[in-house]
Amino acid sequence: MSELRFVRLGFGPDAVEYREAWAEQRRVHAARFQDEIADTCLLLEHPPVYTAGRRTEEGDRPLDGTPVIDVDRGGKITWHGPGQLVGYPILKLPRPVDVVAHVRRLEDALIRACAEFGLSTTRVEGRSGVWVLGETRPAAREHGGLSLDFDPRLDDEEFDPRLCGPEYAPSNAGQRGEDRKLAQIGIRVAKGVTMHGFSLNVNPDNTWFDRIVPCGIRDAGVASLASELGRDITVDEVAPVVERHLREVLEEADPKPRVVERPAPPTEPASAPV
Repeated sequence: MSELRFVRLGFGPDAVEYREAWAEQRRVHAARFQDEIADTCLLLEHPPVYTAGRRTEEGDRPLDGTPVIDVDRGGKITWHGPGQLVGYPILKLPRPVDVVAHVRRLEDALIRACAEFGLSTTRVEGRSGVWVLGETRPAAREHGGLSLDFDPRLDDEEFDPRLCGPEYAPSNAGQRGEDRKLAQIGIRVAKGVTMHGFSLNVNPDNTWFDRIVPCGIRDAGVASLASELGRDITVDEVAPVVERHLREVLEEADPKPRVVERPAPPTEPASAPV
């Protein structure tokens, strides 16, 4: 890929309101589509906000009516806020875009960045993002990371962790030894150019996630670099490392168009003898 430029929109006291950043994404997206600018990644923090992707279910939203911004990305509901590094890579890719390959490249960069800080992370099959695997199992991994012999989340379709206190709160998944998501990924592709991107939990207040069903996942939780490493760490410390690994992964990539399988032509029926 071509050289990737980074734009730091605002951090800490200069955190960027979500709708403002969304408008800036659309502006950069249009300029990239017209080849007026190079591939660009916006880096920033947001003030606290819940955003819901296109696949969000009504039952995943806050029970107390807290406002949620519905957005045009994939995925479900999540939270953004202080202590979380957000990145919006706006890249022109060959069409039809291989969305899965794009997501995997973002995951690779974040996994490498976490490793540099001494934290081993991975993917979980069927679930996008970057994960810390639970410590207790292995058999429980068949159920998405559960470590309990009996757990209502396995069989009760109406189970709601938000009504069951800290025992099932997403922010306490590490204490329960369950899988927990460290970085969320949700994107949109329009006219061959990507939008939205990732959020990496550096040192946020993860109890914000307890008001929702994060990413629609009821049997796992959330993590942060600070909680997993057991030490203070800041977005300012993490941002340049993530930027470097994003640059390496994305600039070294050789994206290919998504393979479109075309249906086989119908076969001619055998002619019957006259």
